[in-house]
Amino acid sequence: MVQHNNSVGSLIRQWRQRRRLTQLGLAVDAEISQRHLSFLESGRSHPSREMLIQLTDRLAVPLRDRNVILNAAGYAAHFPQHPLTAPELQAAREAIERILHGHLPHPALAVDRHWTLLSANMAATALMTGVAPHLLAGDANVLRLSLHPEGLAPRILNLEEWRNHVLDRLGHEIERSADPTLSILMDELSAYPVPKAGRHRRPTPKQHQDIAVPLRIQSDAGPLSFLSTTTVFGTAVDVTLSEVAIEAFFPMDAETARTMMNMRSLGAGI
Repeated sequence: MVQHNNSVGSLIRQWRQRRRLTQLGLAVDAEISQRHLSFLESGRSHPSREMLIQLTDRLAVPLRDRNVILNAAGYAAHFPQHPLTAPELQAAREAIERILHGHLPHPALAVDRHWTLLSANMAATALMTGVAPHLLAGDANVLRLSLHPEGLAPRILNLEEWRNHVLDRLGHEIERSADPTLSILMDELSAYPVPKAGRHRRPTPKQHQDIAVPLRIQSDAGPLSFLSTTTVFGTAVDVTLSEVAIEAFFPMDAETARTMMNMRSLGAGI
């Protein structure tokens, strides 16, 4: 996240450069003159509240950081922020739980902007069976659970492929958000050693390589292959809600689908 002590012009310039836009490119997109934008970035002109909302919208600045930019210009925050437990977000909490439950018998979980686990269905909880207790204590981080040598990593059959996918995705999120907490997480995950058990696994079948990176994980019932999807609240105007994501896993093959259905009928863990 950007720093609060930066000038509003500097913040606009940082986000423009982060989006790899020239002054002319952003000016055209925002329907203002390049000269006007230059004056705003240099501090020679003070932006109106409406101008900042327009610019940050064109730059796809996260809602949390739009409020930071407005505050830097002396304006009140435009987007509300409530804890997920607040009464104002009750409908959203219920929607999250319905999605997680409705996805059974397959795993699904909800995370915040730092990949902190907010909620999980029974299948996802079962998937975490056997990980070190300290990884589940407090605010459990899903990416840490996935790649830590005492987490799921020893059971992931395509660990190198999955690890590269996770780190690439995290890198894109850091580039998009400039969040220092994610940068610290990236350094931690990148330093994890790859368990010996995950170094010589058979590669992903060719027919899957051009579709998506699967999560292939060993279970008591045999190997399972999942395709992951991400769901967000597309119309969220609350900062907290805009940062919630639901990660749902679908069976990548018929055998996984049958296994998950059998596990559900038997009430068994993964």
